[in-house]
Amino acid sequence: MEKRSSAVARIFAAIALAGAVVVVIVAIFTSSLGDSDSSSGSRNGNGGPSHRSGAKSTAKTYVVKSGDTLVSIAHRTGVPVNHILALNPDVDPQILIAGQTLQLR
Repeated sequence: MEKRSSAVARIFAAIALAGAVVVVIVAIFTSSLGDSDSSSGSRNGNGGPSHRSGAKSTAKTYVVKSGDTLVSIAHRTGVPVNHILALNPDVDPQILIAGQTLQLR
């Protein structure tokens, strides 16, 4: 009798652990989405209001903020990463410096 209750308890423990892992992953994912939206605020990289319509940015430059990556900049501005790299050959894509200005057009 004791073996059976022990097996059931182990199954419930495994399910609870899997559920906890899912909750943590969802919390991290939603928190990171909120941080990217709140860090950009209601302004784009040039200090003007941002437009969330998905249209490409008409800005010619972008000022790098702390925590920015080329992928996040490309997503925010609508300019492909390869295009940003082509216009900024002196920029190391692995080391972006806050305050650095990137050409977008």
